[in-house]
Amino acid sequence: MVQHTPVAGIGQKRSSPRVEAYKAFWRRLSKNKAAVVGGVLILFFVLTGFIGPLLTTLDPYEPQISNKLKPPSAEHWFGTDNYGRDIFTRIIHGMSITMKVGFFSVALGGIVGVFFGIISGYYGGKLDTVIMRIMDVLLAFPGILLALAIVSVLGGSVQNMIIAVGVFSVPAFARIVRGSTLSVRKLEYIDAVKALGASDARIIFKHILPNVMSPIIVQLTLRIATAVLTASGLAFLGLGAKPPTPEWGAMLSEGRAYMQQAPHLVLFPGVAIVIVVLAFNIFGDGLRDALDPKMRK
Repeated sequence: MVQHTPVAGIGQKRSSPRVEAYKAFWRRLSKNKAAVVGGVLILFFVLTGFIGPLLTTLDPYEPQISNKLKPPSAEHWFGTDNYGRDIFTRIIHGMSITMKVGFFSVALGGIVGVFFGIISGYYGGKLDTVIMRIMDVLLAFPGILLALAIVSVLGGSVQNMIIAVGVFSVPAFARIVRGSTLSVRKLEYIDAVKALGASDARIIFKHILPNVMSPIIVQLTLRIATAVLTASGLAFLGLGAKPPTPEWGAMLSEGRAYMQQAPHLVLFPGVAIVIVVLAFNIFGDGLRDALDPKMRK
């Protein structure tokens, strides 16, 4: 009786190259324990920002003068502020503001920066020179000072804070994407696509943009940490969210007058800012290592 030996690859399902790439990326990322912890913390912060305010029972805005400056206790986990408001409740409600500012400002800066960066790198010439000189002018100002100037002109509010942080994020994205685009457009398959008569828009969005996404994703993650820190600084200076909005930077500003009497007023908002910034930084570092071709074997 003749036995048939199965031929490798026949009758067996093979994963697509894209699926295999995702699996390899996840394996590299999961080996970085710090990045995994950062990712879990980010997920926790996002979920808290969405559902946390629905689970709290105390009002983060209503003053309770009889309870002011109480230390942490079973009733008030993080104590109360100078108006008697529960600090834990205010931090939970402030989480949504922090996530909103971080994600929306970086999304704004990323979209504008990626557009100018990819156009500059693809077309080159005088257009590249003009765009990059504008980015150099923006980079000449420290980020916090540029955001400070923009908010001073537009006025202090959460929306204007998002615009200000987004504007100072544009040059970083533009320069990174321009450099990646310059490398990709020299590849042979781009010349082949041009020879087939593909339009510039098709080449840019279908062939170049997908190949420069790795540095964009890493920059998005790292930039959110910078955006949160900058937004908190603006609020601390009184140019961001206005009281009684439970924004963490504004809470630090209100509590600094009571640091000796009630240090918990600045301790818990400060720790919250540090943990959020640290989580995005270590997760961004992990993404960079996982997406870096030099790390692949």
